[in-house]
Amino acid sequence: MDKTAALVIIDVQNDFCPGGSLPVPEGDKVLPVLNRYIELFRAKRLPIFASRDWHPARTGHFKAYGGIWPPHCVEETRGAEFHPDLQLPLQVIVISKGMDPAKDDYSAFNGISEQHIPFPEMLKILGISHLYVGGLATDYCVKETVLEGLRQGFSVTLLEDAVRGVDLKPGDSEKAMAEMTELGADTTTFTALEQHR
Repeated sequence: MDKTAALVIIDVQNDFCPGGSLPVPEGDKVLPVLNRYIELFRAKRLPIFASRDWHPARTGHFKAYGGIWPPHCVEETRGAEFHPDLQLPLQVIVISKGMDPAKDDYSAFNGISEQHIPFPEMLKILGISHLYVGGLATDYCVKETVLEGLRQGFSVTLLEDAVRGVDLKPGDSEKAMAEMTELGADTTTFTALEQHR
């Protein structure tokens, strides 16, 4: 990894973990692995981004208003908070998405920083060209972030040991993994990355 790399952690929030309103099966299993990636990127002084769903209470994303999901990650609620076991550093750059009630905004590329700077612009400012992506969920927000990154010309590496999927239909996560790699994403695990750093 060189200075153009950044870690992008997708939506590791209470509502997406066991006990939340939209739990990803075994979503909490990504936590210890992501914490190791965080430590690795921190040691190399590389940027770490953490995206979050930050929905209004009324949004077309939710079933009650025409969407497919139960209410989740409503802004300023406990469910929208990052999981307490996720060891985010003080310097983490939080990217909020899903605030427009008319859009789903699965991709972190649709999000903005706490300074209201769009995520793609943040990457440009920091000179980032290679994204290492993990988090929740493989078949939705992780997939859409990876695919949008590839479309925008970034190198993208999927952290395959640090993702879990929703699998609304059996096999959705497997299909998502195949789509991401077919369209140009690399994959790695913590062990492999540590050996080649």
